Amino acid sequence: MSVPCCVGQLACCCGTGACTLCCSCCPKIKQSTSTRFMYALYFILVTVICCIMMSPTVSDLMNNNIPFFKDMCEGIQAGEACDKLVGYSAVYRVCFGMACFFFIFCLLTIKIENSKSCRAYMHNGFWFVKFVILAAMCSGAFFIPDQDTFLNAWRYVGAAGGFLFLFIQLMLLVEFAHKWNKNWTAGTAHNKLWYGALAIVILSLYSVAVGALIMMSVLYTHPSGCLLNKIFLGVNGGLCLLVSMVAISPCVMKRKPHSGLLQSGVISCYVMYLTFSALASKPAETILDEANKNVTICIPSFTQGINQEGNLVSALGTTILFGCILYSCLTSTTRASSEALKGNSPSLETEVARCCFCCTPDGDADNEFCKPGRGGQQVVYDERKTTIYSYTYFHFVFFLGSLYVMMTVTNWFHYDHAVIEKLFHGNWSTFWIKISSCWVCIALYLWTLIAPLCCRNREFLA
Repeated sequence: MSVPCCVGQLACCCGTGACTLCCSCCPKIKQSTSTRFMYALYFILVTVICCIMMSPTVSDLMNNNIPFFKDMCEGIQAGEACDKLVGYSAVYRVCFGMACFFFIFCLLTIKIENSKSCRAYMHNGFWFVKFVILAAMCSGAFFIPDQDTFLNAWRYVGAAGGFLFLFIQLMLLVEFAHKWNKNWTAGTAHNKLWYGALAIVILSLYSVAVGALIMMSVLYTHPSGCLLNKIFLGVNGGLCLLVSMVAISPCVMKRKPHSGLLQSGVISCYVMYLTFSALASKPAETILDEANKNVTICIPSFTQGINQEGNLVSALGTTILFGCILYSCLTSTTRASSEALKGNSPSLETEVARCCFCCTPDGDADNEFCKPGRGGQQVVYDERKTTIYSYTYFHFVFFLGSLYVMMTVTNWFHYDHAVIEKLFHGNWSTFWIKISSCWVCIALYLWTLIAPLCCRNREFLA
């Protein structure tokens, strides 16, 4: 490694320099992207640690395979077999440290307009120093006095933050659906093939939604029981039909000309996914058969054997879940998403239709200041004039994401016997949270449709 490259990496870790890779063949990276990537790595690292803390399997493997493991645990006063470093209370402490880390940076980055200020340098650099601070805060949480009071109070803070993060996720989904429809509709003015693309996608979305509803009706209902499942399948299916009809009703189309079935198709698919996830999380029911034997119903028969050895299923589900959390944290902090959530979005005249509409074109590339690579990856300083995203909102969303991870990993209000291997096994807290998310999602989308009718004196973007 060359000396200039070493200097660049040192500036990344301990100074104000943007983070780069050591390989000069890598494509150039924007400062705003590399910064968010580094914070995402911190978030992923702490999330993985929380999952390990909630896994008895990992704890047993460490106890059986690491020499002098018990002596080491007693040496750091973590109890026999490191009992204080596992379980829901340990996750609460670690997530408290991570949440405090992001909340402090949320306060430090208020009203930063460009990357030239001292506080912006703190946000975009000093990565090793910030890593040490994060580790110290997560470790220091284990020395908080009066742990019982702290855990009880922090649980309610976590629940409130987790619900708020869920709400932001649902707002992003509604914004995503409107953005997709608006972008592709703009393309129809120049190329009629976009009508075909819209038709194919709409047909596919509703096919998936209807197919999922039929599948759940077959797998999660039983003639002799599962009344709650039948009610929610009927209610959620009816709500999807309702918003689809409202979206194309003449009164809505008059005030929102670009409302259509694409948005309602996206919402319907997501509601069906949440319904499936809720039914899969619901505790199973039992009935007596003709031989007076207990028979488990309301769950697919082929999953009863899988649930007993479901580590692979739980690992896959956990990975998908936290991938969605990370995606929500990153996408909700862009200027485009923030402005769209406030009701501000570009007009159709300036909209450029793209298949991958989530990726914004580099229209300001000529105005960006590129620093020479100095033997390593080239960094594009794209925030000299103004910030690409809101630093404060970025850290606030990661603060809420930390609380949501804490509550999810510890099974919300069933924390006493929570383990990561049974994260997706039946419990009522997860069931009701996901069912409620369905209704909130429908309500948010329905409000975007009827708001122009209820508030006629306000201007709403189409």
